[in-house]
Amino acid sequence: MSEETPGFEEKPEVPADGTPDDAAEPKAAASSKEEAAAPAGDSAAAQDVALLAQLDQARTALGERTADLQRLQAEYQNYRRRVERDRIAVKEIAVASLLTELLPTLDDIGRARDHGELVGGFKSVAESLETAAAKMGLQQFGKEGEPFDPTIHEALMHSYAPDVTEDTCVAILQPGYRIGERTIRPARVAVAEPQPGAAPKSESAEADAPSDKDTDAPDKG
Repeated sequence: MSEETPGFEEKPEVPADGTPDDAAEPKAAASSKEEAAAPAGDSAAAQDVALLAQLDQARTALGERTADLQRLQAEYQNYRRRVERDRIAVKEIAVASLLTELLPTLDDIGRARDHGELVGGFKSVAESLETAAAKMGLQQFGKEGEPFDPTIHEALMHSYAPDVTEDTCVAILQPGYRIGERTIRPARVAVAEPQPGAAPKSESAEADAPSDKDTDAPDKG
């Protein structure tokens, strides 16, 4: 049998720094937690920076797409206006071409009316044709006594007259026609000019009127 030596007891092993193992373990755990927390914080900050960069890119892309959409809408509106303008122009040209072909017939109707030959069924057809032309925008112009305007009148005859003070249409040989503001045929007229050397009516009237001196002068007889 072995005998234990009195006075000697087994003592726990102590680390070199004198700290027990039980106290060293919490310190190691705390340090490991701090080391784990530090990389986690850096990772979160990096994620925030990346998210902000992505947000800026998304905002930039949204602004570019919005500008593209606005530009596309403006181009589409301009295209619609241009198409509508062209459509109206083509329609006006087509109507003007058709009505221009009808002008000789309308002239015949006018001459027949002036000679009293527009009667019976011919009168009804002629009036229906004139009504249809008017609905399409055809307007007749040209009257005797109106001032001569070379932009809407075509002078076929020329004369002098003592009773006019400016170039005047004294006869309408063929009426003019327009569609809106567009003249498709000028009115063909006879024009009279003032008589050469004739004094205006106002001056002649002043010359013929007795002066105040002659009226106020006493009779010498």
